[in-house]
Amino acid sequence: MVEVLTFGCRLNAFESEVIRGHAEAAGLADAVIVNTCAVTAEAERQARQAIRRARRERPGAQLIVTGCAAQIAPERYAAMPEVDLVLGNAEKLRAESYGTAGTRVRAGDIFAVRETAAHLVDGLEGHARAFLQVQQGCDHRCTFCVIPLGRGNNRSLPVGEVVAQARHLVERGVNEIVLTGVDITGYGGDLPGAPTLGQLARRLLRLVPQLPRLRLSSLDPAEIDGELWRLFAEEPRLMPHLHLSLQSGDDLVLKRMKRRHSRAQALAACERARDLRPGVALGADLIAGFPTESEAMAERSRALVEECAIDYLHVFPFSARPGTPAARMPQLPGPVVRERAARLRALGDAALARALRARVGSNATVLAEGGGDFGHSEHFAPVRFATAVERGSLLRLHLAAASAHELTGVPA
Repeated sequence: MVEVLTFGCRLNAFESEVIRGHAEAAGLADAVIVNTCAVTAEAERQARQAIRRARRERPGAQLIVTGCAAQIAPERYAAMPEVDLVLGNAEKLRAESYGTAGTRVRAGDIFAVRETAAHLVDGLEGHARAFLQVQQGCDHRCTFCVIPLGRGNNRSLPVGEVVAQARHLVERGVNEIVLTGVDITGYGGDLPGAPTLGQLARRLLRLVPQLPRLRLSSLDPAEIDGELWRLFAEEPRLMPHLHLSLQSGDDLVLKRMKRRHSRAQALAACERARDLRPGVALGADLIAGFPTESEAMAERSRALVEECAIDYLHVFPFSARPGTPAARMPQLPGPVVRERAARLRALGDAALARALRARVGSNATVLAEGGGDFGHSEHFAPVRFATAVERGSLLRLHLAAASAHELTGVPA
């Protein structure tokens, strides 16, 4: 049996399906593959813990480590006695990497990779929606972010190949596709004619009319193109839910992060989304305790949650990543970082509860997930319902009640 343990982002989840297919095709009968994340020190700690646990539970299995953490520091994972093979982020997506011949560490220069290959998957194991990779890497260098060291520069999948993969997924019964990548608003800059993310999404929806729902992963507010805004206003199959990479609500912190948007631009993006699509749900990423952040700066981030009327908040306590400029800046004490993260999370919990209450009394179309009695609406609101249905199916529900974390749906 090939078991793939996935840490981190939706792109990793997509790639884990590619990995599973390659490993099985290579004839690995007893293997555990750990697809790591490097975005925080905690993500790496969890991966190392999983590696040790996997070796205890499956002592005879081949143990392979890959992903961003393995790409950035392959020697660190090769030094673990539990590990048999270390693969870089490019190597993990090549079928030949899973053969027995070759060195124990197979991780090349990720910045030498110039293209992103198409990988056809039937869906994601354990997921009702399918993630579809449209690009890799990132050309920006935010001071806190180590991911370009693990992913390399921006590389986009040609529009035709994205459409072909979407068709393949829909033919296999997928009702919702999420376009994903490292920096999806950077899509297309490296392709002939420089198509934008908005142009890609419009073409996909036009050429795959059977797809009921298209969703987007995290967007950089500085890069949302005009065509994407127009499509968001016009196309009901593009879900009324945007997740924005905001990171801070203070202009000086944003400058020190080397972000390309200001506080005013973040507010303008949220306002534009609400004007174009009344009732839109907004999510955001925020970092708590960035180096040099004062209490007043932290308060501006908290205020941004209210001013943007964020529904879903992802909070990351600042984690200094070796090799990044932010790691060399004056650091805040750990307790201060944790306290600010806790306050932001409490604010996010209150915002979610408020957003869910506001949807009580309306109807929604819910994608069934998990055991078939839970799912997410068009606005990505979590909904629980009494009668289980086939996972991946869409059902129309009346939102009858709300708790702090989910809605209750009954037949509409």
